[in-house]
Amino acid sequence: MSEILYVRGDATVPSGEGAKVVAHVCNDVGGWGRGFVTAVSERWPEPEAAYRAWYRARETNDFGLGAVQVVRVETDVWVTNLIGQRGIRRRGRGTVPVRYEAIDTALAALAPRALDLGARVHMPRIGCGLAGGTWSRVEPLISDRLLKRGVHVTVYDPGEEPE
Repeated sequence: MSEILYVRGDATVPSGEGAKVVAHVCNDVGGWGRGFVTAVSERWPEPEAAYRAWYRARETNDFGLGAVQVVRVETDVWVTNLIGQRGIRRRGRGTVPVRYEAIDTALAALAPRALDLGARVHMPRIGCGLAGGTWSRVEPLISDRLLKRGVHVTVYDPGEEPE
């Protein structure tokens, strides 16, 4: 089993050769506009459009906690919208919206898709920004659901890679 590769940089500019999946956590209320999603939308319009359409049609599809939406954005790059957040937190008040069980379910669903694509998974520290989660709770989920299945994972921390 490999380990998570940690790098400094932008997860919307995944490094390396071959197929890549950029994974990030979304909320379950149709909100898109703060956090990592802004970087996704600046680079590719398709994931936001797909997420909003998925949410609008939620009565007739699988949209909800733990669901995964895979959106092709380049020939060898896909973005996955992982629903791992219940609602949104207003200005730091209230309960944290992260739902670890939903992230776990979504990662379990992501693994076979990444393997089918022959892709490495690239991500920020999912669930740990606006969702309010802690990396010590998310990292083991990535290990159990992706690494143990043979999926290589690169996690991006903001900032420039040292030269």
